[in-house]
Amino acid sequence: MMRRIGIAVSAGALALLLGCADLRHDPSPDGSGDLGLVIGRSNGTLTVINTSSKRALGAIEGLGDLSHASVVYSRDGGHAYVFGRDGALTRVNLLARRIEARVQQAGNSIGGAISQDGTLVAAQNYQPGGIKVFDARTLALVADIPAEVAPGKTSRVVGLAELPGRRFIYSLFDADQIWIADLSQPGAPRLTKFENIGHQPYDALLTPDGRHYIAGLFGEDGLALIDLWEASPKVRKILAGYGRGEQALPVFKMPHLRGWAVAGRHAWLPAIGRHEVLVVDTESWTEVARIPVAGQPVFVMAQPDGRQVWVNFAVPDYHRVQVIDTQKRRIVKTLEPGAAVLHLEFTPRGEAVWISSRDANHVSVIDTASFDTLATLAIESPSGIFFSSRAAKLGL
Repeated sequence: MMRRIGIAVSAGALALLLGCADLRHDPSPDGSGDLGLVIGRSNGTLTVINTSSKRALGAIEGLGDLSHASVVYSRDGGHAYVFGRDGALTRVNLLARRIEARVQQAGNSIGGAISQDGTLVAAQNYQPGGIKVFDARTLALVADIPAEVAPGKTSRVVGLAELPGRRFIYSLFDADQIWIADLSQPGAPRLTKFENIGHQPYDALLTPDGRHYIAGLFGEDGLALIDLWEASPKVRKILAGYGRGEQALPVFKMPHLRGWAVAGRHAWLPAIGRHEVLVVDTESWTEVARIPVAGQPVFVMAQPDGRQVWVNFAVPDYHRVQVIDTQKRRIVKTLEPGAAVLHLEFTPRGEAVWISSRDANHVSVIDTASFDTLATLAIESPSGIFFSSRAAKLGL
């Protein structure tokens, strides 16, 4: 009798296990760590993509003006915060592919950041100038910090990045200043202001270790640097006069520093008004080389292992991408993935790079070793590409 019961129990357990095995073979959602978003510049649409299968999974519509949109991610990589040019801030769920919250927070905005602990999202605004800080879960307004530099006058804000301890650092284009906003007590933000940092800071980067904040200067040759590890940080000018004695070329599109082009101990930076990439030693912050390139560089982005730096360009050379070998300090490949290359994004371990070609209406996936095209995705007017792996990186 007991033996028959034991057999029955074993059979039941086996059936349960088989049932579980069947469930495991059912289709399941992708994990958030393998996903990303491609901005549809002309139609207010996000395309959700999978970086391993190299395919589009679906679209999220209704995001308004995405002509200069950018994205940051929640700590779990499953939610993205989209900053539209029209001043809208939208929280989207990548797995469900839907909008979860949306606020019209300004009239003109060009990006934002998420706090180190993932609880606060800050938007940097042109109109009205300043930053606004929101609860990351609900998008309820937490703080409104105008970039007021004189009675009735505000500055456009650029180069926003998060710092440890619920702090944000950003530059004031119209005031030649850098501010740090401490939101450790969100209801009473504290500001630290650095003045006369150089003329017209237009963008900035935070080095991968979070130590140095570097703002590019549109109004003069040079960059402003702050060592945030110092007890009393001060602004220091680096690369002053890098184009001294030479006629500056027309600037058709502002370069971007947010590509984290730091490879090993060197930073690779676009030179304003020049067809060159500057190579800078990050110990001494002095120029050690400059690389002639095909045109005016816009994004200068380092592969995750730092072995290569990839560069795209403003018009009339915006159909090209050039690859620089960081050891040889020379161009090793020129690619033409499609008209109007707007952005590049490396997969987390760097085996491939995704490149958007706005006027060709596609995104190319390129093997970084062979330079072969692995896939081409048809996407209308693609611009920014943002992978969820950004969730684990400083300054993105």
